[in-house]
Amino acid sequence: MLEWFLGRWRATSRKIPASPPASVSPLAPETPGWPAHVAIIMDGNGRWANQRGLPRVAGHRAGMTRVREVIQACHEWGIPCLTLFAFSTENWKRPPHEVEFLMRLPEEFFRSEIDELVERDVRVRFIGDTHRLPPHTQAIVSRTLERTQGNRGLVVNFALNYGGRADIVEAVKAYAAEVAAGHANWDELNEERIGQRLSTAGLPDPDLVIRTSGELRLSNFLIWQAAYAELWFTDVLWPDFTREHLAQAIADYQRRKRRFGGIK
Repeated sequence: MLEWFLGRWRATSRKIPASPPASVSPLAPETPGWPAHVAIIMDGNGRWANQRGLPRVAGHRAGMTRVREVIQACHEWGIPCLTLFAFSTENWKRPPHEVEFLMRLPEEFFRSEIDELVERDVRVRFIGDTHRLPPHTQAIVSRTLERTQGNRGLVVNFALNYGGRADIVEAVKAYAAEVAAGHANWDELNEERIGQRLSTAGLPDPDLVIRTSGELRLSNFLIWQAAYAELWFTDVLWPDFTREHLAQAIADYQRRKRRFGGIK
């Protein structure tokens, strides 16, 4: 699957304009192509609501509009893969009523958006321990996977009950089980074999990780996969994040020189 992504990325990078939409300053012609995988930590819904005297859940609902807009932008611009941090393994610590609301949001979102996602040839994936989710949330996850599994366009990963450390632990457990069954050897364990057992197996590592709301940390998000990702932070709260902000993040990414520990 990784080979398919790389092939599609090369093909789309030749037909995508060298610069983002007109609302962003044009880029120099020597800038590199757009990222193959963009990952976003969607932060600031609660603060957005508090600033307006609204309950925190109002911010989460407002954030859904931005999810729709970002997916549409990535589809139109030919970005092959988008990962959205929807709910972390640590978010269970939040007040029960807020957690319950967050567990209902996937139903609301996919019931209203699934037909358009199918029409746009978007394939939806979920990473994280979805087995801990409430039955009604698991049901919409299953239906969404079934409806979009044959699509070949933009892949959208929703990180739902996801934690980067847990992802690595599960990968090691999977390899240990193979060793116990006699199908693998501990001496052969390396980074590639760990990567093949992560929840993002088959997808390119994120090139660009965006976090909204002014916080400057990864918060246990794709910590293995994002080892060499370019990080982009903004004070803009997620419900105010538009495709223009996304275009600016991509423009800044294109201006950076990625050396991966080497020298250019």
